Amino acid sequence: MTITQEFKANIKVLMFDQYGTVVDMQGGLIEVATPYLKSKGWSGRPDAFVTWWRRTHFENSMIDALLHRGHIPYRRIGEISVDYTLERAGIAHTDEEVRYLVAQIEKLKPFPEVPAAMARLHERYQLAVLSNGDPDMLEAARPYHGIAFDHIISVASAGSFKPHAATYAKAAEIVAAAPDEILFVANHAFDCIGAKATGMRTAFVDRRKRPFGKWPYQPDLIVADFSELAAALC
Repeated sequence: MTITQEFKANIKVLMFDQYGTVVDMQGGLIEVATPYLKSKGWSGRPDAFVTWWRRTHFENSMIDALLHRGHIPYRRIGEISVDYTLERAGIAHTDEEVRYLVAQIEKLKPFPEVPAAMARLHERYQLAVLSNGDPDMLEAARPYHGIAFDHIISVASAGSFKPHAATYAKAAEIVAAAPDEILFVANHAFDCIGAKATGMRTAFVDRRKRPFGKWPYQPDLIVADFSELAAALC
């Protein structure tokens, strides 16, 4: 896709999903889960376990958002999801072990090309995060990802998980920009769809080489990684 100078000139803020977009959630959690599962004598694939965990977490987040009974913190949703995944796998575990596994989300590292690309992008744009993570989890993650974001925003400020429209609207309010002055960047189609439906421009980071789907809310830009994003925008 070709990005015009007019498009770039209109963008004031680059807003990023954090888990799976800025930081390598799948790879990082596999590193943590592998020795843990081995210590339990589980013979299954750690990557499959992490995929179960993440899919369950996403599903439970959506259930919480649709209930409209108050926002359950991301950490608690994570603990419910890990406990369920361990039970499904037939792995005996304690609540302390569940809390340990979920806490590792705060220590995830960025994808290799992300720091250099973000430094380049920061020369031209404000950088923000809009994450499903809890505020304290996002603060704890700062030294691990090392990105100098101008704004770190939790969906807790809107009281719902993404892709609820309120999360993107609240984030635009916090960064003091009109929705169409924000380019929302995510590795997940659902997040790009939510942002685009709320009036933001979107960039889909297609690391996994998966189809976006024929949604009416198509991304303005599709890139393979952050290096390609920086090249397109800078």
